[in-house]
Amino acid sequence: MDWSVVAMGCLLVLGSLVSRWWDRTRVRQTEGLDQGLRFLWAWFPLLMGLGMIGTKVPGMLHAPHSVVEIIDALNFVLAATVLVFTLRTGRRYFRARDTR
Repeated sequence: MDWSVVAMGCLLVLGSLVSRWWDRTRVRQTEGLDQGLRFLWAWFPLLMGLGMIGTKVPGMLHAPHSVVEIIDALNFVLAATVLVFTLRTGRRYFRARDTR
């Protein structure tokens, strides 16, 4: 079961990188409708995939307890960052819809 979580994290990271590459080639000249929503869709899977990988890999490699604690602290910061990105983008998105 642990390997499936790591594999899903890797797929999320790869999917995010491919999505960013695709978005850059597709929308090179124009700004697009909503830059913030595109930013969230590009970074959200990458950060979540890194969190999934960071959660399971140290335990699977039988890392020392201090390493596991450091990775857990970094995952907490990563989760807080994702929450802030999501709240800022959602606030901007709904504020823009109210003015239309």
